[in-house]
Amino acid sequence: MVFSDLFFLFVFLPAFILLYNLAGWLDRKKSIDKLNPSHVWRNGTLVVFSLLFYAWGEPVYVLLMIVTVLLNYLTALWMVRCMSVRKLALITGLTLNVLILCSFKYLGFFGQILNSIGIPVNVPQIGLPIGISFYIFQSVSYLVDVYRLEAPAQKRYADLLLYISMFPQLIAGPIVRYDTIAREINNRRTDASDIADGSFRFLIGLGKKVILANQFSEISDTFLKNGLDSLSAGGAWIGIIAFTFQIYFDFSGYSDMAIGIGRCLGFHFKENFNHPYCCNSITDFWRRWHMSLGSFFRDYVYIPLGGNRRRQWFNILAVWFLTGMWHGASWNFIIWGLYFGLIIMVEKFTIIPWQAKIPRPLLHIYALVVVVLGWGIFYFDDMTALGTFFKALFGASSHPTDFTVEGALFDNFWLWITAILFCMPVRSYASSLPFRMLPRFEGTARNIILLSRIGVGAILLIVSVALLIGATNNAFLYTRF
Repeated sequence: MVFSDLFFLFVFLPAFILLYNLAGWLDRKKSIDKLNPSHVWRNGTLVVFSLLFYAWGEPVYVLLMIVTVLLNYLTALWMVRCMSVRKLALITGLTLNVLILCSFKYLGFFGQILNSIGIPVNVPQIGLPIGISFYIFQSVSYLVDVYRLEAPAQKRYADLLLYISMFPQLIAGPIVRYDTIAREINNRRTDASDIADGSFRFLIGLGKKVILANQFSEISDTFLKNGLDSLSAGGAWIGIIAFTFQIYFDFSGYSDMAIGIGRCLGFHFKENFNHPYCCNSITDFWRRWHMSLGSFFRDYVYIPLGGNRRRQWFNILAVWFLTGMWHGASWNFIIWGLYFGLIIMVEKFTIIPWQAKIPRPLLHIYALVVVVLGWGIFYFDDMTALGTFFKALFGASSHPTDFTVEGALFDNFWLWITAILFCMPVRSYASSLPFRMLPRFEGTARNIILLSRIGVGAILLIVSVALLIGATNNAFLYTRF
């Protein structure tokens, strides 16, 4: 099940809201402290619906997640109750998590490598559990934060299961660090402004996904999915630029929806995107794109390896090798990760020190070209197709363009313009505009923003639902990672 699904929007979500509010009433009724009611019923409802949400697409692997959470729960308790062996407990827990991830995600890939070098092995055909990379990383976050004494170990298994399985961020992130929401599991409050802000954020994400990402997926598939041997140079560029927009609006849209639902429930997830295509270097791009993953690798891999203090080049390449591997068990993802790692390493000694003296438009064009080429590596997990695509991209085709390219550009003119605009901080600018125009009438400005949100939210919902009826291409890209 995904957020941009009619069943989710009109059956699952309304049923959850109804029962969650009923659970809230039971919590308040049974609480001795009326100012700080318990969250037992609400948390239980959230866990049940989260497991149902996951089981909708992965009925077999929901048991794997439950067992994984149990292993991490017991490991953390071992860590805090036997302080003399807490490092051993941490290593054991991390090893178990890595083994679970590698068994389901990388065992087949490693088997293929051994076969290719002449070592015959049976390559297991194991299905990839949806969102396993996300919940394993959250499990690692939990164990490390407990080990570092940055957060307490959960004494109730159900509360840890809530953190790992929470359906807003379960299958495609953002990677919610344990210390971010540890206190909110049993001590959170939600008021009207939280619900209003969260609902609007959810609708913004829904619009990004359905109105923009889904349309760009059709354009990118037209050029990149089949017929690479006859692909023109113009088709290659239009296809990969369309994918560049698709993956941004797809993933940032999901993050917006996850953050929005979390806000309505009283959880404050951190931002995951900050207008990454407004970057002026690749270093800047990765500070803005999938920030939860970047901060995870920084705090749990890069800094423990030595960070900037020693072997910086090795630490950078290690992080980016792991970043590529995290995205998928395929050579193109490894190449993609090392591609960005090498560029970031080169930037540290070239562009970054001289950044203030280089015109920003040049920096911006350079960064976007590098990013687009990177998405070309990311898109093709077949190395032959990857080579064919890049040959077409750089003009090896006998024809530079064709009528399909012109149709993709001019028939979707307003789609391209809208995408470019919404890659920029339009929403924050629009939110502050009434206050700048009416500095002495703050109440009026707030009312304008409220009415605008209601109107924009209604339009996004209506248009999205209309596009979802009969839609055949609606899966989120990052659910496969």
